Amino acid sequence: MNWRLLGTRAVWVLFATAVCALHLGGCASGGPGGSGNWRANPAAASRNDIATASDDSEVRKRARIRLELAATYFGQGQYTTALDEVKQTLAIDPSLTAGVEMRALIYDAMGDQSRADESFRQALAMEPGNASVLHNYAWSQCRRKAYDRADALFDQAVKVPLAPTVPQSWLARGVCQVQSGKWAEAEVSLNRAYELDPGNPAAGYNLANVLFHRGEFERARYHARRVNMVPAQVNAESLWLAARIEHKLGNTAGRDEFGAQLRARFVGSREATLFELGRFDD
Repeated sequence: MNWRLLGTRAVWVLFATAVCALHLGGCASGGPGGSGNWRANPAAASRNDIATASDDSEVRKRARIRLELAATYFGQGQYTTALDEVKQTLAIDPSLTAGVEMRALIYDAMGDQSRADESFRQALAMEPGNASVLHNYAWSQCRRKAYDRADALFDQAVKVPLAPTVPQSWLARGVCQVQSGKWAEAEVSLNRAYELDPGNPAAGYNLANVLFHRGEFERARYHARRVNMVPAQVNAESLWLAARIEHKLGNTAGRDEFGAQLRARFVGSREATLFELGRFDD
């Protein structure tokens, strides 16, 4: 598992994890398909209540089933098939924001940025406070190096009240800020992601990486150690970062211990090679 990529590669992570409840059960406020605005469901609105799965009409339930199929195909990289399922979803229920969001993600993955942007904007017009749409649109912009636009969208995403997606949005925002060279801002964002979800190794790793680059080696050591303490979380990147931190702190024994683990567990990896070459500043 690559923790840097875990922090960056989830263009659709919020959408996919929410298939949860994603769309069959209706997610908590701000989640895809479970709307950031409960009034989007007339049945719930008529009772001054929060929308849940039982409020869905038969038409909406059919649309959600199609959408779940689209998300499955999307996750498998079968974008054309996923797009066809989304088209059928929206033919059944054109008002399903999550369907429009899924269409945006598919177009984005296919490299059709114009259609992706159009669908993202449409989804936000339908539900301006949908945290999942804001997050995924922000990450799409970040991948295209439109950093200012991405940060503005992330700023909206992290401010959606009670949205379960907020920790992931802080994490992705921090990673995007690193890519744009805004290390101080990235530290703030990743600190917030870590505070909200301290058990997430992606938050811990990326925060340690930022602290390392900012010269805060003791703090970086703390977070790197927390990641590497759990065997299932250890990877070549986390060991390499830990070795570099120990090198900067002058702890050659600790550095060499992490190097030995790199050689033993990740032979042939880029990180193991860099360690062998002594390229601790790369």
